[in-house]
Amino acid sequence: MPRAPKKAAAPKPPAVTDDDDDLAPVTAMLSSRLIVLANLLKRGAILRYKRLAGLSSVEFGLVASLGRRPPISVVTLAEAVGMDKGQISRALAGLVSRKLVSKAVNPEDNREVLVGLTRTGLVAHDAIVAGARERNRRLLEALDEDEVAMLLGHVARLTRTAEQMLEAEKELG
Repeated sequence: MPRAPKKAAAPKPPAVTDDDDDLAPVTAMLSSRLIVLANLLKRGAILRYKRLAGLSSVEFGLVASLGRRPPISVVTLAEAVGMDKGQISRALAGLVSRKLVSKAVNPEDNREVLVGLTRTGLVAHDAIVAGARERNRRLLEALDEDEVAMLLGHVARLTRTAEQMLEAEKELG
């Protein structure tokens, strides 16, 4: 009697820990765990940059995004940080009043405003970069060099997959 072809084995479920029994099914999923990790890191960063440079989360994101580069348009900055122009404008007003950011009309298009860091803004930017490097070092110090490389490779692949998933959702409406 001919044998039926073997079915592919079902993929193994992700590793489960004793702590997983206490979690709701969604919170045990990788995406939820990554969100928790990202939120913890963000909350720590917010506290650090408030303490070091007196910046809110939106403000430190803007200062970090402006970086050490020529002034850019408010529209370009809004696209870079994924926020609407109104939110950006309000945060920029506070940064301008504290002399961390300068605003100027674009000499090539007087309808456009360009923003860039002042000397004081560059000091805040450098504090953010130094703090980010320290936080990154501390986060990864429990992993060896090969594990870090593997993790970053996995994160890159998962990011590409998540981007594809997002595009598919957008197409569905």
